Amino acid sequence: MPMILNEEQTMLKDSAREFCANNAPIGQLRKLRDSDNPDAFDRDTWKGMTDLGWAGIPFPEEFGGLAFGYKGLGVVTEETGRTLTASPLFASVWLAGTAINLGGSAAQKNELLPAIASGQLLMAIALEESHRHSAYGIATTAVASNGGWEINGRKTFVLDGNSADKLIVVARTSGQAGERAGLSLFIVDRSAAGVTVQRTKMTDSRNAANIEFNGVRVNADALVGAAGAGADILDPTLDIARIGLTAEMLGSLQECFERTVKYLKEREQFGVKIGTFQALKHRAADMFCEVELSRSCVLEALTALDEGRDAKEVAKLASLAKAKVGDTYHRVSREGIQMHGGIGMTDEFDIGFFIKRAAVAEQTLGDANFHRSRYGDLEGY
Repeated sequence: MPMILNEEQTMLKDSAREFCANNAPIGQLRKLRDSDNPDAFDRDTWKGMTDLGWAGIPFPEEFGGLAFGYKGLGVVTEETGRTLTASPLFASVWLAGTAINLGGSAAQKNELLPAIASGQLLMAIALEESHRHSAYGIATTAVASNGGWEINGRKTFVLDGNSADKLIVVARTSGQAGERAGLSLFIVDRSAAGVTVQRTKMTDSRNAANIEFNGVRVNADALVGAAGAGADILDPTLDIARIGLTAEMLGSLQECFERTVKYLKEREQFGVKIGTFQALKHRAADMFCEVELSRSCVLEALTALDEGRDAKEVAKLASLAKAKVGDTYHRVSREGIQMHGGIGMTDEFDIGFFIKRAAVAEQTLGDANFHRSRYGDLEGY
């Protein structure tokens, strides 16, 4: 499969760009922040996105999806990144939906995937338990009890956890924190007895949540996959989600770069455009090269998903893309602030929203240092 977009994917990308520009500009994010919207996303905009079929793009047709592939979902996600569109697309589709699609039973897929694809159901994954990403650092426990399971523990940084209808909770049914074996995935209603959700506001104006599980009881059919083998589902789910996040980050860093270059062409100092200054030209040229390299990393990773390459290859590409795009987004967002000068630090200019989103996106599912180390491990170093 060529590492380029076909005609249908290009049309989808163009329509997504038009939708986001008209229905979810950065001004909407500002409004959500200033109004302290409890969801941190606009429900009407999300309905418009699901009406266009975006939430069902990667899922099989038999479960209400479009079976259009991850490259299709990637180009849509990239365009949401350009306008910093806040939506459940990442938490509900890229993360939770992927976990159900990869590891759910036929009954779970029939019940949940059509509802996710239509936007009627919002889901989130409750994974992290510390301030740094650690997929296996799970101390939350699930103990077999009366034909079902009892869950106890605490989760942090649950993306869209306060607005999700259901959660996929990663809990330990055996072993110790840090071990890959012994993890299990459970579907839990957010409103279930014993579930306590505390909304948190992040610097990028999005929502995450701290969630406690105190004696939460679920039936046996809440288990996703086999008990103790949850990592077999979790690992590919996280890699697919990491690639999805890099697609969003790519859109954001491209928009940030383009806005910065436009400003360099407009702003005058000492009677000339500051874009004519050689030092700024060099810095812009360096950024351009990094943007193009990041684009290639994301496209290759999305292509690998659609080609069905083996899990290790996908894992390496996911870490490569997350590290590279994270570094580029970090650099471009900070250069954008620098090149805009003092006004770049003011709230009146939109450029500041990009550096805030970069700060959160870089840390989500592992920062650049985490993924450089992981890539080395995967390569056998």
